Amino acid sequence: MANFWKILRKTDTKKRLSVPIRFLRSLPPFKLGSHAVTFEATDEKGKAWPFQCSIRKRGQYPKPVLTRGWVAFVKSKKLQVGDKVRFIKHKNRATAAISYRVRVEKEIKVFGAIFGYARI
Repeated sequence: MANFWKILRKTDTKKRLSVPIRFLRSLPPFKLGSHAVTFEATDEKGKAWPFQCSIRKRGQYPKPVLTRGWVAFVKSKKLQVGDKVRFIKHKNRATAAISYRVRVEKEIKVFGAIFGYARI
């Protein structure tokens, strides 16, 4: 199903996670006149994390970001600049229920050079 991944930058680890506009199509619909929507994503251990995705109230470019719930997730997972986060939307074929998953990969450095990523 739909997903996106991002290598984290400083703002992503300190304040909010900017997400691509195409990710908005994967989220529950925004209520009329609203600039935010809440959804839950389950991590690899089965813990549900509530997130809020907000867009600008005005302007042509909505600039979507994850705000509420994001910093708590970053702190819990001890995420740092260079780590990778992935969001996956899943639709159950039998029930048509929609769920979201969030996965984290920590950057592995060997002698200062990026060697790869490891799931945590």
